Amino acid sequence: MPRFLPQPGPPRILAQAQLTNSGGDGAFYATSALFFTQIVGLSAARVGLALTIGWFTGMLAGVPLGYLADQWGPRRTARLLAVCTTAALLSFLVVRSFPLFVLVFCAYACCQGGLTSARQALLAGLVDAGERTRVRAQLQSTLNGGLALGAGVGGIALAVGTESAYLCVFVLDALAFLCAVVILGRLPEVPPAPSEARVKGEPRLAVLRDRPYALLTLLNAVLYLNMPLLSLGLPLWIVERTDAPKSMAAVVLVVNMLSVVVFQVRVAHQVTDLATAARATARAGVLMLAACLVYAASGTPAGALVAVAVLLAAAVVQVFGEMTHGAGAWEIGFGLAPDGRQGQYQGFFGMGPQIARMLGPVVMTTLLVGWGAGGWLVLGGLFAGAGLAVGPVARYALRGRTKTPEPSSPHGLPEEPSRP
Repeated sequence: MPRFLPQPGPPRILAQAQLTNSGGDGAFYATSALFFTQIVGLSAARVGLALTIGWFTGMLAGVPLGYLADQWGPRRTARLLAVCTTAALLSFLVVRSFPLFVLVFCAYACCQGGLTSARQALLAGLVDAGERTRVRAQLQSTLNGGLALGAGVGGIALAVGTESAYLCVFVLDALAFLCAVVILGRLPEVPPAPSEARVKGEPRLAVLRDRPYALLTLLNAVLYLNMPLLSLGLPLWIVERTDAPKSMAAVVLVVNMLSVVVFQVRVAHQVTDLATAARATARAGVLMLAACLVYAASGTPAGALVAVAVLLAAAVVQVFGEMTHGAGAWEIGFGLAPDGRQGQYQGFFGMGPQIARMLGPVVMTTLLVGWGAGGWLVLGGLFAGAGLAVGPVARYALRGRTKTPEPSSPHGLPEEPSRP
């Protein structure tokens, strides 16, 4: 078990805060949509619209709130945003109209986006560069474990089905964020970024002019389409295009979640610098292409047992592609962010999964439901193309950050400049 836990000190405290939050979030995600449709009485279309508006707003807030973390200190910012998240969650207890729901959910999503940026900046400031990817992998395992536990609590509330049961979930999630405030208070503060950049005339939000980093974020968004694939595209494919039972959608999700808990740290161990990160991301794209090809085969009329076996095989390939991509993306996101600007850069890089969430429904329904097996080929090509393109773009980005040519590593990327 110790290999799954960060070492004592700041990494373990970050994991404890992550576990606390993710447990509450898992319960909230499992129950919130049904609460607002079945208890409050909002239509599913209105709830979906509010969620889209909210997450889009939260995505836009990630960069300025990350900049705040750089200037004000990431620990202080993270604790403030956790308190604000608590307030937003408690507001859901009294929200009973669509306009208020949109307003409160936008506030909730902004706090969540900023909190993610601040935590990433906190990790970058408290953990040595060579250990960040490994610690980030341990935090991801903790996140998945917490979400699974929280989803179990949410399942109990769904089984009870009363308004009080749903409201208890919201209160528990709010309390979880308050507990995280206390836990994060045990960490040392990372010194705020110096103001030298402003003296030199550089923009406050320098990441908005960093074109290579923006392109890497876009490629990362394409690879993160594996998330709506798992939550939306695959369930629709199973129901409409295969002979497998509907319950296979849940089985695949459980296989994915447990695999991340058990194997993410081991997979991330192979990524130690930008060179290995580029190789890992390329490998991830190829693995997800392979998974798409196997998923496409599950649509052949060969019976339920064959469909189940093929779906399970594809799910295993997909989750290893997902974990490999995660490890490579974390190293690239941290490694190419300038010192003192981790907050705004992590906020920008975090737009990748948000873009995937927003585009996912259209992409998945068009390709998988509309185009069938051919859609799987197109989706797999997008994964492979994005994964293979990361390496050249990362090399270009790294060259722009060094004033003098850097010696090449045996893996094809220049070595990172030494850090003081």
